[in-house]
Amino acid sequence: MSAREAILGKLRGAVGGAGDQTRREAVEKRLGKPPRGLIPARGQVEGEERLALFCRMAEAVVATVERVGSADDVPGAVTHYLRSKNLAPSVRMGDDRRLKRMDWAAQKSLEVKHGRAHREDEVGVSHAFAGVAETGTVALLSGKENPTTVNFLPDHHIIVVNAKDIAGDLETVISRMRRKFGKGEMPRLLNLITGPSRSGDIEQTMLLGAHGPRALHLIVVDG
Repeated sequence: MSAREAILGKLRGAVGGAGDQTRREAVEKRLGKPPRGLIPARGQVEGEERLALFCRMAEAVVATVERVGSADDVPGAVTHYLRSKNLAPSVRMGDDRRLKRMDWAAQKSLEVKHGRAHREDEVGVSHAFAGVAETGTVALLSGKENPTTVNFLPDHHIIVVNAKDIAGDLETVISRMRRKFGKGEMPRLLNLITGPSRSGDIEQTMLLGAHGPRALHLIVVDG
């Protein structure tokens, strides 16, 4: 008997010696109806209290947050952010239908580029699938609508999230994604973003922009 077989034999013994079919059925049963974990009480709030919690937690991790009344206000809010940071009037975004419906042409000086981000892009704009109030996190799904490169390459990342899509906890967001896409249709990648990129690996000195954007700006659309 090889060392590998000996180790696997001990593992089988530890789980009760069940046969392959029994174990397979147990796994399929668990995957078919996954148990719900313990949910912290902090995010279990509703309405305006939930939105306020989301904004507060996002700001606690050095993101900036702006609330607007409707999707029509987003292009103007993006332009205002660029001016406030003395950035060039140019943004990169994917083909998200919610972003495309907005009147970007009304911002006469703003250049909107579509497709995957490149290293020369200073600002990326994405639309989140959902938000998590208890941590100030936004969830983004991969695809041509919101290319993952926009999440990591530009120095500034602006993420639009609808207030109605902000859940109290991460588990609710994951369940919502499963219901929307279903088995075999899940997106290839789910990015959970909490504040700008940072690292304290070197001498425990916090450095923003270590492996991604050094600035994260969230625009919460109330309407």
